[in-house]
Amino acid sequence: MSPSSEPVELYGPEYKRDPYPLYAELRERGPVHRVRFPSGVCAWLVTGYEAAHRALTDPRLGKHHSRGNAAWRARASIMPEPQHSQLQVHLLHQDPPRHTALRRLITDAFAPQRVEALRPRFQAMADALLDGLPDSGGKADLVEVFAARFPFQVLAEVIGLPPEFADRFDRDWGKVVQPVGPEDPGRPAYEARLRGLQQYIADLVRHKRAERGEDLLSRLVAARDADRIGQEELDSMVFQLLVAGQEPVTHQLTTALVTLLRHPTQLATLAGRPELLPPAVEELLRHDSAFELTTWRFFAEDTELYGTRIPAGDSVIVSLSAANRDDRQFPDADALHFDRTPNPHLAFGHGIHFCPGAALARIELQVALGTLLRRLPDLRLAVPEDELEWTPAVLARGVGRLPVAYGGCPYAGSGANGPDAAC
Repeated sequence: MSPSSEPVELYGPEYKRDPYPLYAELRERGPVHRVRFPSGVCAWLVTGYEAAHRALTDPRLGKHHSRGNAAWRARASIMPEPQHSQLQVHLLHQDPPRHTALRRLITDAFAPQRVEALRPRFQAMADALLDGLPDSGGKADLVEVFAARFPFQVLAEVIGLPPEFADRFDRDWGKVVQPVGPEDPGRPAYEARLRGLQQYIADLVRHKRAERGEDLLSRLVAARDADRIGQEELDSMVFQLLVAGQEPVTHQLTTALVTLLRHPTQLATLAGRPELLPPAVEELLRHDSAFELTTWRFFAEDTELYGTRIPAGDSVIVSLSAANRDDRQFPDADALHFDRTPNPHLAFGHGIHFCPGAALARIELQVALGTLLRRLPDLRLAVPEDELEWTPAVLARGVGRLPVAYGGCPYAGSGANGPDAAC
């Protein structure tokens, strides 16, 4: 593809509602495409499973923002100063060897064996959130009552966020990862969120320095005090934990629930057979991933990528969702198959930037979906599907509200003879 080709626009309500027809078209046309985002910034999008898999491990593609060229910097909706320098030097924007050193500081907290041991605690949290709902015949916004709360409670437990700071956290701060251009009328509100979150992080660090524990946040503060990491690295890693550690799980819960509500037979099967939850979660992750696109990557020099010349410093983005719907890797890729095996989806990325919290996210999704299906029988949308509002976030998928009804129409059974005809 020539750099002069008209970019494909990756925004708008219809695109956010269902990007998969466009991804299918792009896969057919080739693995690399020039695209444009709402801010006007252009990038090169990698589609298709094989191309995505290789790009995610390509050592020529670096993540540090210093690699971006002037054209990218002129339009990219990244944080303003001073927040960019102080909050954007976390793992997602680092390359080896610094990335390796920083990642080593957090991996123990998210180790599979450790988070699995916390499953009973997570289960108690999930049940407590639903205890206030009517047992049957009720309606609720599952984002408000559950999906926006459960991942944050789990995160607080895992990283050692004190209760008073958990109570003080404003979920609106999570919107700072949704790009807002310098000329956007929403820019002042965006910058106010940044300042509020930055002050919160500063207060949290001071608290952890005064009251040390054995938790992850305390260990990161200790690493700073031992000069193993800089102040900006500490603040950035706390920022990444607070935002990337829970908002994507909220989004993934909503995409999984929307998928199940679109497939009532599979929903009934899963409700009746909770042992299917682990493979079902993997298939739901593949089918509609909350991490739709990766963050920026850059070549240090002009480079040929799958037959397309990419200028140095132009941003390269991998479409994880397009890769996960590639029929060449996943037969009948647009369909939902809980027994799909193997299922090497890329929902958590691949390579050195593979999500360090993947094991935790999997447990959260299993517990959350299992609890919702057990506690809220006959789960169904309470509004027409076209009224669901998908988040305008560039890289992520999810809905901001998910009104549902439940109860009052018990399942007659599961599988093909379940609720499809019951209501």
